[in-house]
Amino acid sequence: MNILEDLIYVQKNTFKKSILSFKRSWPIIFTAVIYMFINILAVTLINLLLRGVLSIIAGFIFAILSSSLISNYLYLLYNAITYNRITFHNFKDGFTQYLWKVYGIFFVAWIASYALSIVINLIGSVGVVLYSLLSLLALILLNPLPETIYQKHYSSVESIKYAFDFIKENWLNWFVPNIILFGIIYLITGNLVLDMFTTHLALGFRLDIQSLIRYLVAQSIFSFTMIYRGHLFNLLSTSTRRKRMYMNRLYED
Repeated sequence: MNILEDLIYVQKNTFKKSILSFKRSWPIIFTAVIYMFINILAVTLINLLLRGVLSIIAGFIFAILSSSLISNYLYLLYNAITYNRITFHNFKDGFTQYLWKVYGIFFVAWIASYALSIVINLIGSVGVVLYSLLSLLALILLNPLPETIYQKHYSSVESIKYAFDFIKENWLNWFVPNIILFGIIYLITGNLVLDMFTTHLALGFRLDIQSLIRYLVAQSIFSFTMIYRGHLFNLLSTSTRRKRMYMNRLYED
């Protein structure tokens, strides 16, 4: 099986599984509303209650909250991909399922960002460009980090390493569909999704019928994209091109 044949086989296999999972797990689309409500409520309460000296711990609480929401979304994806369904119990349990693993990754990212900021201060305006380039590089090289979190039993640091190794081995099969799907989202919304831990698309301030319909369509495509990524990661991380070639010929026969 050459590279093109493997690409077609992988995407065809992934697409079939993703359609089934999406059809049976469609409520995941509307988690966006819940996450936005939780964020607004949390920001309001934190700003109201944590004033003065107490504002010091606001950053820690925000990090825990963000990690909890990401954990919840990743756990829903896990169930959508593994069992082709999501339930209220999945939603209820998801807030703590990967909480500390996600928080650990955020902590590593904070340390790296802090160290980089010191370098930037030393080299001046060039540092801003360097920071942007390194952020983009991290987005590319660690792109499957969310899928690594909920499909592999690794620590935070081990997950980062695995995501990097995964991209080295599977960059073509991974990025072709991702560019297409996120490109479609960009054409609909005009926004690039540059945060690998995005759990939903921002609604914006326009609440007319046309904007809401466009948002619902974009959010549906985003949910499908995340399910697609999950199935794609599962296939690529549990097989080699040689194994896929064998399986393809087996089913053809």
